[in-house]
Amino acid sequence: MTSVLDQIRWDKSEDGLVPAVVQDARTKDVLMLGFMNRAALEKTLREGKVTFWTRSRQRLWTKGETSGNVLKFVALRVNCNDDSLLVLAEPVGATCHTGHPTCYYREADEDACDWRTVTEAQFDPEQVYGKSA
Repeated sequence: MTSVLDQIRWDKSEDGLVPAVVQDARTKDVLMLGFMNRAALEKTLREGKVTFWTRSRQRLWTKGETSGNVLKFVALRVNCNDDSLLVLAEPVGATCHTGHPTCYYREADEDACDWRTVTEAQFDPEQVYGKSA
């Protein structure tokens, strides 16, 4: 018996990763972009907390394992090419390591010359991680 895991095109990248956009299931705000391999998606589905493959640390990483700001898994969608994912989640606390509710908290100004912050941070990264974002 095949599963949705078998239908995802893990083979389209050398490292077996697919982009995973995370969207707030309630507000529909885009929270973050991460990368998943098969093991990360299996863990997400099994444990109900969104898990990624961190390219910088080369290991599985469950969002919120340090901060406590987890993403509770709600649903999974795949694009028409079976090579990127949309993860619907319920955020518990701020999603971004900078303390903002979403990683997309900056917007281009009217002249597209600079970025302006459009959401307030919910926590101080130094207090949570012991270092500034």
